[in-house]
Amino acid sequence: IKSDFIGHPQSAPRQLPITGCLLSAAFFGSLGSSFLYGYNLSVVNAPALYIKEFNNKTWIERYGEPIGAETATLLWSITVSIFAIGGVLGALSVSLIIKVLGRKGTLLVNNIFALIAALLLTLGERAKSFEMLIIGRLVIGVDSGIALSALPMYLGEISPKHIRGFIGQFNSILICLGVFTGQVLGLPELLGQESRWNYLFTFLALPAVLQMCVLPFLPESPRYLLMERRDEAGAERAFQRFLGKTDVSQELEEVHAEARAQENLHTVSVLQLLRNPAVRWQLITIIITMACYQLCGLNAIWYYTNGILREAGFPDNILPYITLSTGIIETLAAIVSGLVIERIGRRPLLIFGFSAMAVFFSLLTLCLNLQDRTTWMPYLSYVCILVVIASFCSGPGGIPFILTGELFEQSYRPAAFMIAGVVNWLSNFAVGLLFPFIQEALQSFAFLVFVVVCTLGAIYLYFVLPETKNKTFMDISQSFAKINKIPLPSPAQEMELVLSSDTNGKVEDAKIESSL
Repeated sequence: IKSDFIGHPQSAPRQLPITGCLLSAAFFGSLGSSFLYGYNLSVVNAPALYIKEFNNKTWIERYGEPIGAETATLLWSITVSIFAIGGVLGALSVSLIIKVLGRKGTLLVNNIFALIAALLLTLGERAKSFEMLIIGRLVIGVDSGIALSALPMYLGEISPKHIRGFIGQFNSILICLGVFTGQVLGLPELLGQESRWNYLFTFLALPAVLQMCVLPFLPESPRYLLMERRDEAGAERAFQRFLGKTDVSQELEEVHAEARAQENLHTVSVLQLLRNPAVRWQLITIIITMACYQLCGLNAIWYYTNGILREAGFPDNILPYITLSTGIIETLAAIVSGLVIERIGRRPLLIFGFSAMAVFFSLLTLCLNLQDRTTWMPYLSYVCILVVIASFCSGPGGIPFILTGELFEQSYRPAAFMIAGVVNWLSNFAVGLLFPFIQEALQSFAFLVFVVVCTLGAIYLYFVLPETKNKTFMDISQSFAKINKIPLPSPAQEMELVLSSDTNGKVEDAKIESSL
């Protein structure tokens, strides 16, 4: 059987244009989720000095003496790094929340965390409480931890297979746009001033409110409705709105076929996922890809950017405007990746991205060591930084989230996203914790550590990861059957499944009718 839809061996139907409903779900779903994550990655950079001064002033008012240097560093480090701790907590809770509220419901309820965080971070200065800033960063971290699991799951399940990668890249594009927005609003002419820095955090409420105004009017994931809620009528309506057509029988049959092929229709636990040999290499692939996503060194790039620009002779007062180029390059690369992902595929973009990062990290290391030799070397170093950023956003910056949804069938997906989320946030925390020590020990050779990570990641993906472009979730699972040492169904078994599909479908229809 070569058809993508079991029981329909005829050629696939004509691909319909992308509907406004699908684009709205992708954009507004990402706006209140991944956009806020990206914004919070960059928003603390501009007011860093003012927040440290606020901490010192508050300390003096409380205890009658200036804050000690070590205590000041500890307070600032906690304020920055607790965002990742919140992310871990959010990732750990997402499996349970999604089971109760569904994909769309989880995204909507998650906005409560964003609004609470905006309130705490905005009023922390007025209340003279640095504790409110720390708790606010923790809460927005929980929001991001939930969002980075629930959103890719929702986007993957509402998208037709031929544009699943394109829709999934909205997650990456809005992350980059959030980073860029944080850089722009942090400029001195806007909110990057001592009297206005707290309003940078007030802005958190705007994307959350916009999502709460639009998302309730868009459908829930039809796969979730059909496979977990057993709501076939609701799933049919959702498919019709997302796809812009009335006859969605093939899409419904594809989901029914996936349900019949699964051993367990109930959502599996993390422990069951870890023990199941049928998904072992999918899980290993996601863990390695998500770890490389954080450990590939992009976060460390920001440490060197301003120093390199100063070496090139740019005065400090214009550095914030020049570094905007990094946000622009990031956003443009993510958009280009979204436009070509269905033509090129996930696998080539990932391998190219990590390979290019390894090459230009190596070149950057060479440039940093020759920085004092020639006047044009700092400019070449900065070009290397921009290319590294573009390489990251071309594939590694968004595709790991798409793959997590694609490599696992419905019952495994929440647990898989939970594991991927924990790996993501713990790796993020590890980079923030360890890179200062690595940089102190290796100096300008610190980037060679990331060369090794990117090279190993590219090699692993080359030998293990199959292409998932334009494949059903069942097709992708079967692509891993050989490496997982799970026997593929014989032609006779496939034919038996096809012949039983009509009978099973009639039984399911009878059950639905009897329950109405």
